[in-house]
Amino acid sequence: MKLDILVLSAHPDDAEISCGGTIAKHVSLGYKVGIVDFTKGELGTRGTPQTRKEEAAEAARIQGIAVRENLGLKDGFFQNDPDHQMAVVRAIRKFQPRVILANAVYDRHIDHGKGASLAYDASFLSGLVKITTQDDHGHAQAPWRPEAFYHSIQSLFIEPDFIVDISGFWETKMAALRAFKTQFYDPSSTEPETYISNPTFLKMIEARAVEFGHAIGTTHGEGYTVRRYPGVNSLFDLR
Repeated sequence: MKLDILVLSAHPDDAEISCGGTIAKHVSLGYKVGIVDFTKGELGTRGTPQTRKEEAAEAARIQGIAVRENLGLKDGFFQNDPDHQMAVVRAIRKFQPRVILANAVYDRHIDHGKGASLAYDASFLSGLVKITTQDDHGHAQAPWRPEAFYHSIQSLFIEPDFIVDISGFWETKMAALRAFKTQFYDPSSTEPETYISNPTFLKMIEARAVEFGHAIGTTHGEGYTVRRYPGVNSLFDLR
């Protein structure tokens, strides 16, 4: 399946937190969007790998994405090394996305920065002809490099290079987030409180979306950073 947008995320729920509105908007516009989670989030204080898997599937359904897969890398301990790079290269070549969205370049959780670097390096390596890979059926994969690569913004504030207007898609983003019932605030939960299960976390996520939206004259926005200058065809591409 060839995708327009591929989201590469360290954990299930990273995509929903950082770019859920962008995903929902582009799905509504007819683009094919997919998510590849690197780990099962097995080190998370709340929930289990099985509940995280079920929650990720429900979030995918809410967002209407075309596909969601998990590479099964080791939560907390995966590295940006050749073995892990090749696993991500195979995923990129499998879906041949035009655009990749990845984790924030740095963040509170160590896996987010590592995931950002792993995704970026793999996206470059994926385009090299002399790196050979095979798909799940043993067939050779063609080299592939996306047209654009952007990093999302997660827990820590990072000045965005551009902001996507997600007005009209905020409720879809929140519904996808609420699909991760074990991870976010639930007054009936008996599990230990965590950084993201504290009720102020989702308030912070909304406040940031409102701030980013206000910066571009809309109700909600999601910010991204770039590693190279984005180009525009005309001044009328900008708002």
